[in-house]
Amino acid sequence: MKFRTAIRACAALLGIAAMAMTGSAFGQSVENFYHGKTLTLVVSADAGTPTDIIARQFARFFVNYIPGKPRAVVMNVVGAGGMVAAASLQSRQPNDGTVIGFLQRNNLYIPLLDPRQNRFDPRQVRWLGSLNKVEYALVSMTRSGVTTADDLTKKKMYIGATGFANEDRTLPALLDEYLGAKMSIVPGYTGRGEVYLAMQRGEVDGWASTIDGLQQGEPVRMLANGKMKVLLHLGWKSPAPFQDVPNLSAYITSPDVKELFNLFLLPFQAGRPIAVPKDVPQDRLDALRTAFAKTIADPEFIAAMTHSGFPIDPIDGSAVEKIVSRLYATPEPQLESARKLIFSSR
Repeated sequence: MKFRTAIRACAALLGIAAMAMTGSAFGQSVENFYHGKTLTLVVSADAGTPTDIIARQFARFFVNYIPGKPRAVVMNVVGAGGMVAAASLQSRQPNDGTVIGFLQRNNLYIPLLDPRQNRFDPRQVRWLGSLNKVEYALVSMTRSGVTTADDLTKKKMYIGATGFANEDRTLPALLDEYLGAKMSIVPGYTGRGEVYLAMQRGEVDGWASTIDGLQQGEPVRMLANGKMKVLLHLGWKSPAPFQDVPNLSAYITSPDVKELFNLFLLPFQAGRPIAVPKDVPQDRLDALRTAFAKTIADPEFIAAMTHSGFPIDPIDGSAVEKIVSRLYATPEPQLESARKLIFSSR
């Protein structure tokens, strides 16, 4: 009996010692794991796109803050508005901490609306954070006669858009439905360049653009020479570059309608969310989150991103998780309205 008791006591002491050693050697164990390994960034966009450019810039700095300094490679996985990459991260990629996903903000709410996308659940991954936020505004060519937000309910205008479920179509569609705007939306353009070309040719009168997109290239000249106007900020507070432009708070006052708009607007706070599979060991998850925090505080990274035209405005993983929680608390009536908006006309 005494012998068994002694054995149990020794086992307990060994267990305590092992726990202590694990704690004290936390950094070393993570360093040993990552040393000589490759960290794969699954990027849910084509090579050369803004998301891809940002991911590659981020990777250069990020790996330097991971213990063991693994080598970084980028794997572009496109399809279904980023849902293919998101589903891959959740179900097919290794969950040992060697893969992270650069996902899309619509990945946070599309699974709520489309049962065909149930292979990804944003509550079933672990979030590192997001590097930037996104803001949208509605713009129009001055020749259209629609030059103020109030004109939207008085005069018809044609709006260019890309994919049917993309934000540049869903946001104007919301305005048609709940603001009484008279926009006829023409989806199917391949990208912003094609939309602006269509605007200059007179095929369409305007579109929903990101704020960043209005501060570079041809849109800067179109705004400066008065050929194009910013009509309405598609958010609750107008951002610094366009503080004099009215925003949705002046027009959308019903709590239920605000709830519906927030389903699309809240993800803008996580412009390009970064995640890892759910079962990544906690010590490696902690190390990756610490590396993310150090990267976004690195003056050289901040300068590099600004120089590239993509200044960072980051949030951490807990902030992304709060956004997801709020989205999944959206009442069913608003979810059903969103489903009709996105899918009923397909």
